[in-house]
Amino acid sequence: MRGAARFGALLGLAVMTATAATAQDATLADIRQQLGTLYSDVQSLRSELSTSGALTTGAVGNTPLDRLNAIESELTRLTGKSEELEFRINRITTDGTNRIGDLEFRLCEVEPGCDIGSLGDTPSLGGVDSASSVPAPAAAVPDQPQLALGEQQDYQRAQEALASGDFRSAADLLATFSATYPGSTLTEETALMRGRALDGLGDTANAARAYLEAFSGNPEGAVAAEALFRLGNALGGVGQAQDACVTLNEVGVRFPASPFVTEAANARVALACP
Repeated sequence: MRGAARFGALLGLAVMTATAATAQDATLADIRQQLGTLYSDVQSLRSELSTSGALTTGAVGNTPLDRLNAIESELTRLTGKSEELEFRINRITTDGTNRIGDLEFRLCEVEPGCDIGSLGDTPSLGGVDSASSVPAPAAAVPDQPQLALGEQQDYQRAQEALASGDFRSAADLLATFSATYPGSTLTEETALMRGRALDGLGDTANAARAYLEAFSGNPEGAVAAEALFRLGNALGGVGQAQDACVTLNEVGVRFPASPFVTEAANARVALACP
């Protein structure tokens, strides 16, 4: 009976471990540690069942030991998959962070008064160490009931200023919005709009920085394709033609269904990209 009770508890732990894979506060390292603990429990229970004499009856595949064998095999597979996934995520995050850091360095080179020594280390892509915990992007203000009333009003005022062509007011309002609501779900949208306002003012270098912020904040988000396209355009505008060509090409690679693919292709033609 004691073995059967432990077996039931073990199955419950297996379900909890699988559920933890989808929880936002569980990292791959946490999951792998739980899998390792569960694997040890399986081995311990296997030893107990194997010496208890309770495994001599029952159809093949229906005895506790058969079930333990199946659980152990699945745990081994899940552990390998979690390690593979963690490696891939870390590799993508590192590569993306390095690319963004290189772009920031190049933008600083062409921006008057920018001190390269003050740039510091580039934060990990998306502001987190694992892309799996990057939150889903916000679509639009009407679909964001969690926005505070003042936050929504400030965002709409900035939208209206940009739409009316008042780029100076729009840029100021958007900078204030970012400082006032640093954790807003509209962070990427705000950065993209600020880039467009700065572009309207002729401040191409800072516009490129804003587009880079909009893209790197959520490289798979709703505004990522437009941000990447506008970043490529801005890089061409500050004389970084080679980087501009690479960036514009990435629009089609990353977002083949986006309407900005055609615009990026036209921009590449204008820059005489190879």
